[in-house]
Amino acid sequence: MKAIEELGGPFTVEELTAVVPGVGRATVFRTVKLLLESEVLCRMTLEDGSIRYQLSRGEHHHHLICSECGAISEFSDPELDALIHQNAEIDGFQLDSHSLELYGRCARCA
Repeated sequence: MKAIEELGGPFTVEELTAVVPGVGRATVFRTVKLLLESEVLCRMTLEDGSIRYQLSRGEHHHHLICSECGAISEFSDPELDALIHQNAEIDGFQLDSHSLELYGRCARCA
């Protein structure tokens, strides 16, 4: 956890592995998986398909990702989540989970 805090923001598994040189890569992957399952971390897919992780707020949320500077902010919207669940139900789809990343330019880059 100290290494994750030292990274100070969204990180890749490779970046985390680099700051804990005494820990094997497989151990880092297993630990990240465990932290995801425990909702300590959240996972984001960037526009280019790469994966980043960051500490989670502990509640369901979505991400706004700046395509220029890479800034990531979080937002929650219960109405949006309700619509997602409604659309799944209409299609007879049993929804287990979902994630939503919105890509564009943050206020500073716009």
